[in-house]
Amino acid sequence: MTAELVRGQNHPLPGTRLEVWVSAAQPVVAGATLSDDRRKVRGTSWVAHPGAPTLPGLEVSRQAAADHRLAVDLDALPDDAHQVNVLLALPVGVAGPASFGAVAAPFVAVTGLDGTEIASYTLTDLTAESAVVALELYRRQGAWKVRAVGQGYAGGLAAMLTDQGLPQAQDLAATINEAVAQGLARSVAAPPPRPADEARVRAAAQGHTAPGTGSPAPQGEPAVPHPAPPQPGPPAPGEGAPVQPGDGGSVDYTHPRRQTSAPPPPPPAVPAATPGQPAQPVAGDATGWSLEERLYNQVWGMFEDLARTTAAYRSAVDFADSRREQELDKVLSDPRSRIGGAGDAARETARAKHGDLVDQARAALDRDLAQLAAEADVVEPALPPAFADWSSPVWHAYRAPMEIPMAVRLGGLHLPERPDLRIPMLVRLPLERGLWIDSGRSGTDSLADADSLRRLALDSAVAHAARLLAVYPPGEFTVHVIDPAGTGASAFAPLVTSGALDEPPASGAAGTGAVLTRLTQRVDLLQMAVRGGVTSSLPPDLDTGEHLLVVHDFPHGFDDRAVTQLRYLADEGPAVGVHLMMVADREDAREYGPLLDPLWRALLRLTPVPDDHLADPWVGHAWTYEPPLAPTGSEVLQHVLEGVGTARRTGSR
Repeated sequence: MTAELVRGQNHPLPGTRLEVWVSAAQPVVAGATLSDDRRKVRGTSWVAHPGAPTLPGLEVSRQAAADHRLAVDLDALPDDAHQVNVLLALPVGVAGPASFGAVAAPFVAVTGLDGTEIASYTLTDLTAESAVVALELYRRQGAWKVRAVGQGYAGGLAAMLTDQGLPQAQDLAATINEAVAQGLARSVAAPPPRPADEARVRAAAQGHTAPGTGSPAPQGEPAVPHPAPPQPGPPAPGEGAPVQPGDGGSVDYTHPRRQTSAPPPPPPAVPAATPGQPAQPVAGDATGWSLEERLYNQVWGMFEDLARTTAAYRSAVDFADSRREQELDKVLSDPRSRIGGAGDAARETARAKHGDLVDQARAALDRDLAQLAAEADVVEPALPPAFADWSSPVWHAYRAPMEIPMAVRLGGLHLPERPDLRIPMLVRLPLERGLWIDSGRSGTDSLADADSLRRLALDSAVAHAARLLAVYPPGEFTVHVIDPAGTGASAFAPLVTSGALDEPPASGAAGTGAVLTRLTQRVDLLQMAVRGGVTSSLPPDLDTGEHLLVVHDFPHGFDDRAVTQLRYLADEGPAVGVHLMMVADREDAREYGPLLDPLWRALLRLTPVPDDHLADPWVGHAWTYEPPLAPTGSEVLQHVLEGVGTARRTGSR
């Protein structure tokens, strides 16, 4: 039975291989420190944080996120480590709340490897604190326990690390904040919260636990409101027999964890599943008021399921590797068993156990991947244009929409365990962050020359702009283009000739300055109207739709004033409907030094070639991003842009 802890309460831990799950309404930084018998941290090597996420027996998330999974192996900790402190902090230097008092109370839970919840704690009564020690896992008389702490620090990470006796607290806090800021520039945004999260948040604010959040949920119902644990993997020594591939943990296609605020529609007629076999996947069987919302939630559910089943597989393989090494070390530590038949037999036994565990984990992964692939096969053809790939037939019958969709597709994502299983990368509309289309070399494009990369980046930017124009009703989305040297004229030609642009790309210093000045003045005007509550007094001829500024070949042709205006648009524009898309090489932009670092971090980096620079907000996998380019030889992009231009000229749909 789950122990629902209050501040200061402790609870025994039944095993030494554990996971700590964190759920918060806002992205938080999760870390951990090790303390000795005097409750002191001996150095930076005893701190696990996004910049150094692994220690012996400890692994934390690599970025700030609303949901976290921390892995702990208490037996693998250093011998003189007597305590593990689980830390939470609000990111510094990014838009967001400055204290925990301004957000809903975070929730933490300690679980076993099989997902069974051992203890949970809701961190209530926080006010001005921006960093907090949530839990302690401590050793007492040879046994391990967990204690709910909830000790907050208004001075942030530096004050918390100083209190734990770390001399380099200020420097380490700065390092952590820098690592988090870099991570935010490469993260895929998390989906909106589920009702279970909202219920738990409301209950926490009232000082009690929401119904159903303190014990394991029945089969077929949503589990506890923190992220669902990965699929069961091999247990720790002394914790029972290994989990067999069929012992649960498979992807459930009735989507019990994929909840939204809307009730599900009447269930479609689905052939009954054969006992022991997964249900037949159906497109749009997640919850939601409309088919679009159900498909959006289903895609996000697939993304979560793929992330977590892969995390379970990798965790199981890591465990098998660790156990094999321990058994081999034990054999080699005894001189009598290093040679001869006994030693060879022991080595072979260790390798055989390792192979069995890996095979079991792979079988469970293959089963789940096969189910997800079957779901992708039925979901992809059912996606509406805003969610669909350019190769989808829905684009051939394109008509301008009458309403703004809830999200737009910016590419695809996959993991190396199954490269052909690609999950659409959907981003909510209106955009909350601008885009940086990287025209420089990344980790996976070493064979491409610089000119090819620049052209691919520009083609990718045009494809993104075309999709955004296509999914908005006529007149609701306007694209501006800055091409200082005119080198992108051929790539921008489809936007110009189709009539999708109100004006041709701006070039030269005068054209660049005119566009930037016009958009910054627009942002100023709308901000003043919104903050003053006088939006009804705006000029009647003011276009209130969304605007996108595409900047090509940055920073060539930009002076300091233009760079300052770009930074202003990136920071303040999205809140009032002005968005930025930069097409640039990060290395070329370094000539401005740290001045452009905030601009780089404020934008979501996308690449024109497949690259593994994006991470999910749960377990921090490095996902391979596939840009949304039209198929080679296809005229679908031109066809769609012509439809956009016609609709803009006539106002028809």
